Amino acid sequence: MSANAHAIPIHITPDDIDFMGHVNNARYLNWVQDVVLSHWRKVAPPETVAAHAWVALKHEITYRRPAFLKDDVVASTVLEKIAGARAFYNTVIDRGGEVLAEVQSMWCCIDTNTLRPARIDRNVAEKYFGLPRQQKTYTGE
Repeated sequence: MSANAHAIPIHITPDDIDFMGHVNNARYLNWVQDVVLSHWRKVAPPETVAAHAWVALKHEITYRRPAFLKDDVVASTVLEKIAGARAFYNTVIDRGGEVLAEVQSMWCCIDTNTLRPARIDRNVAEKYFGLPRQQKTYTGE
């Protein structure tokens, strides 16, 4: 798995279940946030993590199948590109290789002191996210 990719197991709780007996659609967005932020904390250096936060700008979600209380679910995400202060992720929620949902999301990096958008440093993008200098997916400078 490259530095661009990350996966976490999802623990479904009774609070996740809606009136129809399956996981409520809104929980999938929480899972996307969980895996994206987990990816950030895993690959970025601690001082960069402390100095930056992420806010969601856009999610496009396609639900394929429902999830249930006893399911073993995994959220897998891939950082597709960084553009200035924005990061673009593709996330798949699956159960044993069966796709439950696919999500394309856009996130904005925020400076934790000023609460203003903050570009991702080219060196951080290259070293920690595995986005090489020649790759056209980094447009921060």
